[in-house]
Amino acid sequence: MRLDICYRTAFAFDAPVRESQNELRACPVTDGRQQLLSYRVTVEPSARMLSFTDYWGTRVDHFGVAESHTCLEVIAEASVETQDPPAHSAAPPMESLGDPAFLNEHDEFLKPTRHTDWDQAMAGQARTLAEANGSDVVGAVTELNEFVGTRLAYETGATEIGEPITEVLAKGVGVCQDYAHLAVALCRSIGIPARYVSGFLFSSNERTGSIDGDLVRVQTHAWLEAAVPSLGWIPLDPTNRLAVGRQHVKIGHGRDYDDVPPLRGVYSGPGTPEVDASVEIRRMDPGRQPSTLLRPSLLAAVKAPRTREQQQQQQQQ
Repeated sequence: MRLDICYRTAFAFDAPVRESQNELRACPVTDGRQQLLSYRVTVEPSARMLSFTDYWGTRVDHFGVAESHTCLEVIAEASVETQDPPAHSAAPPMESLGDPAFLNEHDEFLKPTRHTDWDQAMAGQARTLAEANGSDVVGAVTELNEFVGTRLAYETGATEIGEPITEVLAKGVGVCQDYAHLAVALCRSIGIPARYVSGFLFSSNERTGSIDGDLVRVQTHAWLEAAVPSLGWIPLDPTNRLAVGRQHVKIGHGRDYDDVPPLRGVYSGPGTPEVDASVEIRRMDPGRQPSTLLRPSLLAAVKAPRTREQQQQQQQQ
């Protein structure tokens, strides 16, 4: 599937700021399931861009605006070709997770983090779910993915960044980042290496993964990848209770959200920003020229009032 993506973030400060330094992680990776065809970033006010690959293999575009400014707009545009992952061969037993070489290779994705710090009750629940599905690693991961998808109800603004995953589970509500963190935590709690994935989802409904038409307006998405001995990394989408497919576009992965935030920055000055972020994805026919996606002006975003729920949702991205 050929997809054209436009990821846009606009900041409107209520007072001038003297300087801002920012890191953008919005460039899709090229891997066995997808190929990046083109990518470009534009910033207003204009700024010099320094690009590099971070420790986790994600492209980072760093830029600083030294002059005084009250608005900042960042637009990342990409074209990517995606396909469904290959079918799994015979899955290994749970006992294979104890192989010393495997444990050493995936050590960083077995430990709790700020967003994936589980408790004993969660670990016990994960173990029960895995055992109910037999001794198959892929079956255990699939069962945990299904559990998260049914245990949480999708609700924007119900959680905050940094909220303990145990509290998210107790509430039973969250957004895609919470689904991914919970699934990662459950996997790690029983010795299955898992990593958090940031990306885009071509879907008219983030909760169901359904597609309607050739153009969707969404937010960034998150899912997980679990490491399975002899099979590699298996991607699953707990929000939609399905395997990752051609409608998913991966940006990067890490231990949790903090390793792959789409946009992170600091600024100097008294101004408080209002943030407006959006993603447009267009499905392209084979041979069709790249499209020009709709990009609302920064002034329009500044003037448009937003509800408290919308603001909370933007802070989650």
